Amino acid sequence: MTMKNIIIGLILTSTLACAQDKNPKNIENTHEVIVSDINIPWGFTFLPDESMLITEKSGELIHFKNGKKTSIRGLPDIYPRGQGGLLDIIIHPDYDKNGWIYLSYSSSEGEGSGGNTTIARAQLENNSLTNLQVLYKAIPNTTKGQHFGSRLIFDDAGYLYFSIGERGNRDENPQDITRDGGKIYRLNDDGSIPSDNPFINNSEAKTAIYSYGHRNPQGMTLHPETREIWTHEHGPKGGDEINIIEAGKNYGWPVISYGINYIGTKFTDITKKEGMEQPLHYWDPSIAPSGMAFINSDKYGDWDGNLLIGSLKFQYLDMCTLQNNKVVKEERLLDGLGRVRSVEQGPDGFIYVGIENLGIVKLIRK
Repeated sequence: MTMKNIIIGLILTSTLACAQDKNPKNIENTHEVIVSDINIPWGFTFLPDESMLITEKSGELIHFKNGKKTSIRGLPDIYPRGQGGLLDIIIHPDYDKNGWIYLSYSSSEGEGSGGNTTIARAQLENNSLTNLQVLYKAIPNTTKGQHFGSRLIFDDAGYLYFSIGERGNRDENPQDITRDGGKIYRLNDDGSIPSDNPFINNSEAKTAIYSYGHRNPQGMTLHPETREIWTHEHGPKGGDEINIIEAGKNYGWPVISYGINYIGTKFTDITKKEGMEQPLHYWDPSIAPSGMAFINSDKYGDWDGNLLIGSLKFQYLDMCTLQNNKVVKEERLLDGLGRVRSVEQGPDGFIYVGIENLGIVKLIRK
C-alpha cells in the first residue's frame, strides 16, 4: 500500500468516526407497529375515543380507528416543497366541548412567490374538515425549501404556541422581531394576540412572537411537573439544542452557536453573549432532532421522567435522563427502525413514535 493510500484511508476513517453518534444502544426495548405504511408521519394526535389523526407530510390527513385508515377531506391547499407540507396536528384542550383541531402546514397564500408556515384550526365532521380558519400565516412567502418549523402545543392556561423556522434566511429573520421566522409564537385559541405577549407594545414587532433567535424548532412539549415549555431545534453541523422557552428571550441564532457551516467553515466565533440564552443541552455531532415528549406514566418503570427526542440523522429515539435540568445520560431506543419524526405519549400512558417509511409504533420496555 502506498503512502498516499494510507493517508487517504486515515482521512476516511477519521471522517467516518467523526460522523458516528456516540450515544449507547439500549436493548431493553422493543416495539409494536400500530399504524403501518406511512411515508412521513410528521405529526399525530389522539382523539378522546383514542383513535388517531396522523399527518402525512405529502398532504394527507389520516384518521386511524379500529385498525382502519380513512383519508380526511377538506384540507386547505398545501405547498409541498422541501421540508414543507402538512406538518403538525393537535386538538384543543376542551376538544370534547368545541371540537377544534389545530394544524400547521406550508401554504402559498399571501405575499410573494413560494410558501411559508401557516397555522389553522378546523372541526371534523363525517370524515371532512369544516369551519377551517387560518389563525396565522408567516410572511413573506419564499421558494426556499427549508426550516418551516413547526410544532404546536397548548399550555395549561389555554394559550397556543407554535414554532416557525427561519426559512433559510439566517442573517435577517431570527434576530429581527419585525419579521417572521426563527421564532416561537403565542396566540389565544381563536388566533387573537394575548394582551401580555412580550412585544405587544412594540408597534413595529410581530406581536404574536413569544421568543426569538431560533433556527428550526421541530420539537416542543410541556414539562410534566414544572409545566415549562421545552423545545429543541436543528443546528447546522453540530449545535442542535434543547431550550426552555421564556417570554421575550433571545436564544441567539445565528449570533451564538455550538455548530458550524455544513462545509466546515465558521459563521460565528462565539458560543455565549450577554442577553442571549444558553441551551440546556446541545449535540455535537448533530442528531437532527424531530419530535419530543416526556415519559409521564407508570408504563416504563424508572424511565418515568425521561425526555424522548427523535433522531432523523441516526434513526433512533434518544432517551435523555435528566437531573436538575441537565442531560446526564443518553441512550438509543428503537435503534435502526428509520428516521424518527414524531413522538407522543398516548392516553394509555404508552409512548407512540412516528417513523418514516414505517408508520406509528408503540414503545415497549422489555
